[in-house]
Amino acid sequence: MKKLTKYLYIISFDGLATLDFDYISSLPNFKEFLSQASYCKKVYSVYPSLTYPAHASIVTGKYPKNHGIINNTLLQPNRESPDWYWSRHYIKGDTIYDLAIDKGMTVASLLWPVTAKSRIQYNMPEIFANRFWQNQIMVSLLNGNPLFQFQLNRKFGSLRNGMKEPELDDFIHKSFLYTIKNKKTDITFVHYSDLDSMRHCSGFYSEEAKNALLRHDKRLGEIIYTLKENNMYEDSTIVILGDHSSMDENKIIDLNVLLKSNGYIDVDSSGKIKNYRAIAKNCDGCAYIYLKDKNDSTLTDTLYSLIDNFNKENPCIEEIYKKDTVVKLGADPNCAFMVEAKKGFYFLDDVEEDIIRHVEPGDINRFRNITKATHGYSPYKKDYTTVFMAGGRGIKKSVVIDTMNLVDEGPTMAKLLGIEMKDADGKIINEILE
Repeated sequence: MKKLTKYLYIISFDGLATLDFDYISSLPNFKEFLSQASYCKKVYSVYPSLTYPAHASIVTGKYPKNHGIINNTLLQPNRESPDWYWSRHYIKGDTIYDLAIDKGMTVASLLWPVTAKSRIQYNMPEIFANRFWQNQIMVSLLNGNPLFQFQLNRKFGSLRNGMKEPELDDFIHKSFLYTIKNKKTDITFVHYSDLDSMRHCSGFYSEEAKNALLRHDKRLGEIIYTLKENNMYEDSTIVILGDHSSMDENKIIDLNVLLKSNGYIDVDSSGKIKNYRAIAKNCDGCAYIYLKDKNDSTLTDTLYSLIDNFNKENPCIEEIYKKDTVVKLGADPNCAFMVEAKKGFYFLDDVEEDIIRHVEPGDINRFRNITKATHGYSPYKKDYTTVFMAGGRGIKKSVVIDTMNLVDEGPTMAKLLGIEMKDADGKIINEILE
């Protein structure tokens, strides 16, 4: 298969939504880029529509049930901050970057999810120190390319303020521009989380989110300028994508409280889980229900009725998906079933709170996981799609795709590199390719 481009830049603006498209189309750098690009402004994400499952689907062309990243975080009861699916070894099968490396290409990655300890040659993985004895810089160095990260931290580390935004994206952005100029890799992945962070903290339509879009427009302009300044623009393909949308919410559902009160979760005197027959694991806008004994179909039916009856008295759940539907939606086949929150609600995993509680003013600054907007919901919720834009070498101009799926992005980008993703769930969007 013929390679259609020399340099491929895959830019993920986390949380960029269809609802943002009209606004970004009016901003100078997005407007200029879109005038020469092809795009789809209605891309269906995966289920659950979370950052890590979505980014794994982008690089594999598979649904979570097939690539194995079925949530952001692992099921680790009693851990206030569960570990995330940080490492490449969690992904089943091929990724676009592994296939490219096998063909002799060089790859760079800046905070792209699920890349820790991968084969990527220039890698600063998204991972954070999650134990009291860990140091953030050492955790990053040990899970990526140490020399590459040392160079970036030495040059631009002063821009960071821990994990806070927009400083983190300012650091990553400068690192990206440096990588363009100095590494000239065949493929570069970069993940910006500024917009997603602002929406979690301040709401979907907040001024903070709007300002993040303005910053992204400025960043896009600087990316294009850097490519032109280094005589790389004509040989480059730029892909700009979102991974999911988000929705405002103000009410929390803690299904583990319901399970505990009905005897399915046992806790000690300090409120720690000692044992469980069934447990809920949140994905923000949806939640998995897992059983200790996965084959206990009688318990599955009992729990389904328990949650359904609770919902009739306290309407907060839009849908309860039985296992066959979960599999069709591409989520974890190892769960007993899934529950989808109504608009305005999302899930957490506490066992000591009220089953339903309201987000109060000030909670966001005081408590972990309290947000004003979130995601994880069904990709088929109304006005909940994301976007895909591509321009440059190998891409036709001004082709508009009505709808596509997130899993179509990997096979399409692979074809730009002359690579075939043989076992992908998605299809190649040939309409945009030269």
